Order: sequence, then C-alpha cells, then structure tokens
Amino acid sequence: MTDSARDSIYEAIASIRLIDPHTHINPHAPASNTLADLLGYHYYTELAHSAGMPKAQIEEDGISHRELVRRLVSNLSPIENTAQYRWLIEICRKFFGFTGERLDESNWEEVYEASEAQMKLAEWPQMVLDQSNVEAVFLTNDFDDQLDGFDSDTYIPCLRTDDLVFHLSKPQTQERLAACTGIDLDGSLGKLRESLRQRFDYFVQHGARACAISLPPDFSPTRVSDGRASTALNEVLLNGAMADQAHQTALSRRVFWTLAELCDEYGLPFDLMIGVNRGVYADGVFQGQDLYDSRVSLIQYRELFNAFPQVKFPISVLASVTNQELVSYAWIFPNVITNGHWWYSNTPSFISRDASARLEAVPQTKQIAYYSDAYKLEFVWPKFDMYRQILADILTNHFVKGNGWSEERAIELGRRVLRSNVDEIFPRPNPPARTDREPVECNIGDTSNSEQSTEKISITSNEELDPLPSHDEIQSANADDVQLVDDSAMPGHPDSDALASEIDPQPLNVGDILSTETDASQNPDIREPETGDSFEVDEASLLLRPDPTTGELKFPSSQIEEDESTDEESTN
Repeated sequence: MTDSARDSIYEAIASIRLIDPHTHINPHAPASNTLADLLGYHYYTELAHSAGMPKAQIEEDGISHRELVRRLVSNLSPIENTAQYRWLIEICRKFFGFTGERLDESNWEEVYEASEAQMKLAEWPQMVLDQSNVEAVFLTNDFDDQLDGFDSDTYIPCLRTDDLVFHLSKPQTQERLAACTGIDLDGSLGKLRESLRQRFDYFVQHGARACAISLPPDFSPTRVSDGRASTALNEVLLNGAMADQAHQTALSRRVFWTLAELCDEYGLPFDLMIGVNRGVYADGVFQGQDLYDSRVSLIQYRELFNAFPQVKFPISVLASVTNQELVSYAWIFPNVITNGHWWYSNTPSFISRDASARLEAVPQTKQIAYYSDAYKLEFVWPKFDMYRQILADILTNHFVKGNGWSEERAIELGRRVLRSNVDEIFPRPNPPARTDREPVECNIGDTSNSEQSTEKISITSNEELDPLPSHDEIQSANADDVQLVDDSAMPGHPDSDALASEIDPQPLNVGDILSTETDASQNPDIREPETGDSFEVDEASLLLRPDPTTGELKFPSSQIEEDESTDEESTN
C-alpha cells in the first residue's frame, strides 16, 4: 500500500465542509483580536506555567496584549514538542503567512503585526470559517444567555446546564433564573419545572440543537421522589449554599432528571461530558486547575440510559482510559453515542487508539468523530486537521489495506463520522406549537340574535384540525358534544311552514307491531319467522351482499332479477 491512497483519503475528507458540534466561541466576538487571544488559550498558559513560568507573569492585572505575547513567547521553548504548540504554528502559517518552524523572540513581533492587520478586518470571522472549510459551530450558552444579535445558522446555540444542576443553591443562580424566566421559585416542584421548561422553550425557539452538561466523576443521575425533592428544594431555598449536602445532592439529581425529561419532550440530544474534577490544582492558572481521575464509570448512568430510550446521549469522557467503557456502552445502548476526544485525551496517540477502537466496534451511525472545544475560530482548523490526519491513517491501514475496502468506501465512512452524523444526531429543532400566535378570525353564527357576529377561535395558521381527536383533546376543548341552536332566522334556512308542506299527510301504517295479539295476516308485509320459536340467520335470509369489488352492501343481482320478474307477472 503506497502513500497515494492515504493522501487521496486525506484530501477527500479534508474537503468536507464541517459543523463543529462543541465550542466555547462567543458569537459576538468569534475570532481573535490580537495574538494574545491565541496565546492566552488555557493550553498555552497552563503548559508554560507547568514548565516554570510564574503565574503572576501570566495573570498580572493591566498587562497589555503585546506584553503578554512577549512573555509567553519567551517561555514557549519547553513546549515545542507538544501537539498544542503544533496548533499554534499551523495557525500562524495558514492565516498570517508565517513560514518559520518556531515562534520565538526573533520573529514574534512580525507575526503579531501581520495577525493584527488581518484581525482588524470586519469580515475576518467569516474569512476564518471559509479558510477552515467550516459551515457552522455549536456554542456553549449559559441558561440565561440572550440568543439575539447573531446568525444562529452559523453560531448554533446549545443550552449548558451546569449551573442549574450544581449551583441552584446559590442565590445568584436563583436570581438569574428568575430574571430570565419571570418565574420565582416558591418551593413548589411545579414552579421549578415551569422555569426549566421556559428555558427549553426559549432555546429551541432560537435554534438550539442540544442540551449539555459537564459532570464530576461521583455524580449518579437517579430518580428522586417528589417528597424528597420538595424537601430538598425548600431546604436549599431557605439555607442556600449552607443547606445540608444531602439536600443539595438530591436537588441536583432532581433537576438533572427533569432536564432529561425535557430533552425527551423537546427532542434535544443531551450532551454529557463526564469525569472532570474542578479545582484540583488550586494555584493553577485560569482554566488550568481541573483534572480527571479513574473513579468515573458509566455504570452510574445505567438508570438514565434505560429510562430515556428516545433521548440521544452523545458522551465525552475526559480520559482515554475510559474510552473502552464508552465503546462498550455505545456497542449495547442504542441511545449512547461516542462524542469527540475531550481535553486530556485530545492528543494524537490517544486519539489514534481511541478512534480505532470506536471505528472497529461501534455502529458507524453512532459516532461523532471530533469537536474542537475552541474558544476562538482560528483553533477549529488545526484541531480538526490533527484528527483528519489520524483518521486518514486509520481508514487507509485498517479499512483499505486490512479489510480490502475501496478508497471510496473508506472516504464515505470518514464523511459519515465527520459530518453526516452531526446533521442526523443534532437536527434542526422543530419547536412545539406556540400558544401566543394571533388567532385566525372565523365567522360563526351567534344564536342570541338574527345577525352574524365574529368570534375568535384559537386556531393558528400552523395548526391543523385533528380528524380523530382523543378523549383528552375533546375534554381540553371545553366544547359541548351537542349544541342545540335555533337558526331558523338565519338566511337560507326554511321556515316551519315550508317544512310542513313537505310532510307526507298519509304516514305508513304498519299496525301494532308490538302487540302479541296482532294478526300478522292483516299486514302481509310483516311475517313471523318460519321456525316459530327462533330465528337464525342463513345465507338465504341475507338479502344484502357485499360487492366483491367495492365492499358496498347490495342486493344480489339474481334476487333483484327475481323480484323484477315477479313484479312484471303481477302487473300482467
């Protein structure tokens, strides 16, 4: 197998226009303003700090962008071996015309000037998207974010729910929730659910395609009874963060479970990022304090996966050591989906092993290959390209060379995991029918007088009449089954005299058919059954027959002809 097959596969999958299904990009400032926005990414600050750069030099108050870049560049030498350094160099080459191998004291100012000139362009964000071959990116939106003022087809909202689940005991969180929903928590579970539902309404109406949360290793999402949840909610509202931890845990589980129910109702995937411990390194730089540990297990989520079979759960695990378990769960559970290579597993050696295992063991329709987790648009391209290079190797060596696949078939698998699955797992939302649309005005009869009046009926232009409503739908309509009205005065309706003229003055006399003493011979059309005591249906008694073509009940043609023949004989 030559490199030409690998190169062809790489070029083909690199041409796929992407949707990045998870970023932290600010849609109002999606691209960088200076090189400091790039070097300020937590990967560089935490690696530089780990290599010996004092935290105070990185986070000094009032430091200028230019000075921060100078300081960081001076401390990049120890991290030149890392994948993250490679991202930086590739950004500088692709977007700013850099041709060197390393960024150092001799050339950083030239790159700084060139990048600043590009970043000042009003069209710079779109230029980055186009050069990166990216169609859209998912956002990470706090529950109270305003989702106006940006193109939601390019910057796709995603409801992030960490604060709702883990920080509802904080008065600030409660105040934010009340401010954005207009609903005050009063201790009732109904108000809590109503406020969460309002957030789903708002986000779905604004194009959100997923709900997401980052979860610690010890979290176990389980059902919490109404009584226990009500007690926990009242204790938390009363005592805030000082409430007993057992109450806070119970409330967290109830809120999480309610979010899963709402994902089920609204058809949103619930994106779970599992395994992060916050604040492990308390003296670390900003966003460089969190780590994983190996206690996390997906067995903690078995009740969730079983309870919501219709909810899609794209799962990210923080460490490569958890990948085999994730592969196994995606192997068994139809609603568990492997999702990207997150954080500490986002390096080439781990990606190669983990992606190979997923491609070999998990149905291809249940894999979201990668997401950038980027804070600025410039990072989407180098991160995805790192993954594409690895994917091209796997497709070439395992599927083409090992399994005998054609290049075209391998490319189609790459397309499936890179783009097609994102479209299918995160479809455009279909918001439920809103009740605040203007009703259509329909003219209906008013029985109180002889003139027509206009009454508003709650039927909107997007609603259709149900030809077979359920009992509950009938009851909710609050309409009488039968309504008697006097519409004789309405135009086009005949009066009582006109109806009387149509009545036959000689009604049919069938005699007293209920009397046991009636002589049947007085009326030859009324006959007793021939058996006397009982009557059983036989073929001869069934005058009506279903038409073999239409199913319509008709007299058999032979019977009709016999009757007509009898009539003619009697007439003659």
